[in-house]
Amino acid sequence: MTLADTSAPAAPERPSPFTSAGRHALGARALAHPLRTIVVVYLVSRVVSLVALWVAATWFQNPAGVGHASPGLGDMFGLWDGVWYERVVRDGYPVPLPVDADSGAVTYSAWAFYPLYPYLVKAVMVTGLPFTAAGGLLNVVLGGVAAVLIWMLLRSGVHADRQPQRERLALVAACLWCFYPTTAVMLKPYTEALATVLVVGALLLLVRRHYVLVALVSVPLGFTRGVAPALGAAALIHLAVRWREDRAAGIRPLHGQRLSAFVMLAGLAVSGIAWPVVAGLATGVPTAFFDVQAAWGQRPGEGPFVLWLEWAWHGKGAAGVVVLVALVATYVALVLGRHGRWICIEARAWALAYPLYLFAVVRPITSMWRFLLLDFPLAALVTSVAMRTANGQGVVPHWRRRVAVVLVVVVAGLLWWTCALLVYTPWGSFPP
Repeated sequence: MTLADTSAPAAPERPSPFTSAGRHALGARALAHPLRTIVVVYLVSRVVSLVALWVAATWFQNPAGVGHASPGLGDMFGLWDGVWYERVVRDGYPVPLPVDADSGAVTYSAWAFYPLYPYLVKAVMVTGLPFTAAGGLLNVVLGGVAAVLIWMLLRSGVHADRQPQRERLALVAACLWCFYPTTAVMLKPYTEALATVLVVGALLLLVRRHYVLVALVSVPLGFTRGVAPALGAAALIHLAVRWREDRAAGIRPLHGQRLSAFVMLAGLAVSGIAWPVVAGLATGVPTAFFDVQAAWGQRPGEGPFVLWLEWAWHGKGAAGVVVLVALVATYVALVLGRHGRWICIEARAWALAYPLYLFAVVRPITSMWRFLLLDFPLAALVTSVAMRTANGQGVVPHWRRRVAVVLVVVVAGLLWWTCALLVYTPWGSFPP
């Protein structure tokens, strides 16, 4: 026997990721370890967002917006809403309600900003971190939790059409969400990451019929973002579907959970009014929250959707209105059609209720791009369009190339949004 005969067999060569076999092997490993895949992709998205912030600071940030001649990466983290959240941490909320010295009208104040996030940042600051670092660190963690929760919700097949490729679709959708064009705000002291965690967590609990826990999650949500009406719509649709299913099965609808369902709806109702009530009680002005919102330009009392239709009409006339309506109709068709039916109905209800609620109560502002970060089912719709076959039961053979194209477009959007809107010029910027 020769020396070659007694040597150990060589380890099989791992296929290159640039070959077809390598891509299949890489995809198989990603599906086999979805949590690890999401964490890795999320961390990569944080690096990409950080690079976008650096580009914005180096080539697009006006020195007048940061107070010195050489804007740098560090300057980008404290701009815009972060200034107001830092005021909440440092000074709390002003009492009495601030008014304009000349007109006596209610003016800008911290009461327009919900308190849970800044007080969580204040808790992190106990470690000795300054506000901006503490807020960014908190958001990096919350953003990763949000991505995992999105994957968990999208892989649920309850109240959804049968989909053999659900695991793959859910994983890709969660990863694409990490690169949403406004995702750079999750490196800054903003509330989007916390709000997404609470919304997706509540929807996941709703799917699993943990109604009391939904109520418990909805209360802190009421002190984070004013989105309880949209979440309440999703809860009502869930209960209606379950009621119909229970009757069809010949059992008493909501058997054993009627009280907990009522508690859930009550919790959502409390969530919707909690912060306006607190603001009114603290300042002695019952309409304080809404008065401050009006000072910031939000006037939902003028009628739902009216401001958006006026904006489209003044911009492009009848053609602008037609384009706006067509875009909304296309989105609704995607949610209700085959590209949306693989998603659980609770997430689909949120996908309809949340954007329509925004269009009903928020004026046309560039911040809408950021608000839509909470519309996570949009990533699932894009994933479905890019990956699924015509019958919806499989994925196209070249789905990786399609997803890569989508990713390039989304990252380009991330770079554009960060450089165009996240920078600040005192006399001419649009809010991000």
